[in-house]
Amino acid sequence: MTESDNKKGKATPKRKEAVAKTKINSITAPVTKATKSRDKDAIRAARAVSRAAYMRGDENALPVRDKGPVKKYVRNYVDSRRTIGEFFLPAIMAVLVLTMIPNKYIQLFAILFMYSLMLYSFVSGLFFSRKIKKIIEDKFPGESTKGVGIYGFLRSTQIRRLRAPQPQVNRGDAIN
Repeated sequence: MTESDNKKGKATPKRKEAVAKTKINSITAPVTKATKSRDKDAIRAARAVSRAAYMRGDENALPVRDKGPVKKYVRNYVDSRRTIGEFFLPAIMAVLVLTMIPNKYIQLFAILFMYSLMLYSFVSGLFFSRKIKKIIEDKFPGESTKGVGIYGFLRSTQIRRLRAPQPQVNRGDAIN
């Protein structure tokens, strides 16, 4: 061995540098702050477009649980009606305010009101769910009704302005 073989002639690289050399991908360009920023902006814009399509009810942008003509019909059916479930959350907020009043009769009334509203909402939701299933069986023969009733019930318990995808019909509209 010669002396030039024993000596490297340069400093030993830091571990970070050595690992970075082995991780260079020949297919993609090296990542810089500018490319990261550009990619983040592109992803953010794509997400915004996708979210807008989802909120419009565009069939291609919907998740599997919301896709199909049956689910669209259920959404429109629920959105065309007023249900007690959509007023449950605002009523609970009123109950919260009433329970802070230092009068035990008002507090008792508020709690009883809350529980009676909850029971009524649950029972009416069961009937509403059964009604939706029956309508779907009649309107879409051969289609599965699995999960359709609970889908409609859960949508009916959401405040109308906060439903996603947004309602496509007005209250009182006839659904065909």
